[in-house]
Amino acid sequence: MNSRILLILKYLWEQSDESHTVSIADLSKYLSENGISADRKTIGKNIDALIAFGVDIVKIRRTQNQYFLATRHFEAPEVKMLIDAVQSAKFITPKKSKELIEKLSAFVAPDQTSVLKRHLYVDSRNKAQNETIYIVADSVQTAITENKKITFQYFDYNVNGDQIPRHDGEYYIVSPYDLIWSNDIYYLAGLHEKKGIVAKFRVDRIKNLEISDEIAIEKPSDYSVAEFFSQEFSMFDGEDCKVTLLCENALMNSMVDRFGTDISPEIVDEGHFKITVDVDLSSLFYGWVFASAGRMKIISPKKAVEGFSAVIQRFIK
Repeated sequence: MNSRILLILKYLWEQSDESHTVSIADLSKYLSENGISADRKTIGKNIDALIAFGVDIVKIRRTQNQYFLATRHFEAPEVKMLIDAVQSAKFITPKKSKELIEKLSAFVAPDQTSVLKRHLYVDSRNKAQNETIYIVADSVQTAITENKKITFQYFDYNVNGDQIPRHDGEYYIVSPYDLIWSNDIYYLAGLHEKKGIVAKFRVDRIKNLEISDEIAIEKPSDYSVAEFFSQEFSMFDGEDCKVTLLCENALMNSMVDRFGTDISPEIVDEGHFKITVDVDLSSLFYGWVFASAGRMKIISPKKAVEGFSAVIQRFIK
């Protein structure tokens, strides 16, 4: 009986929706093809049992009653967005991307699968080739949930593209606190036991990870994942400073992306505006200004102008 009910649910899931109803005869034929015989009354009772269990099956009363599965976990537009995210994510390998997209396609109605054939261009050169990334990420998440330490090796790439373990293959002992996803890269934030500090590690450069039986060291009282992210991943890791920037109008989107919608731009002329924002005078901030290729200029204070000039001089000496 259990296999019969499951097959009925499987058929309704894969073959039915509001536009594609199925009959008892359809279900009987499907069951027969799978080596199970059942009369109309039995199949009807099985459908009633599924409805009683909470499956949203709609019954249309006719000479031959028709049925369809009314509620699914996702609507087609939602699945489209998830598929785009999977295709675009650099840390998901091409092979795994294909597998995930096939699984996601099962969450939409039968007549909508064709619309999931996305025409999104993704530069495959940027897709990861390391199939273990998501396995490592899952293990880290398990360790965080279970409050356990982890051990692993960490590697860098040499000029030949070979993986070279740091510290001659020495195992790191880390109390994991958070997984951070930044610029399509997974990072682990956790207490580096040997150094005694909270550090970040790229998940795609972790090898031979094991979950320890030891309880993780409690997070430092001053640890905040938001502050850690801001310090480690953004331009805010230097001297606090209020800076005025002169920008071309085309950079307004970049300003909003970086500083939010609360900025108060002041129109300078037809092609420029200026804003005053709080930043930290770091190499990351100066690098961000440099990347504008002259479309953005620091106009005050003097120490920020001189700091940027000093960075530029390093490139031409």
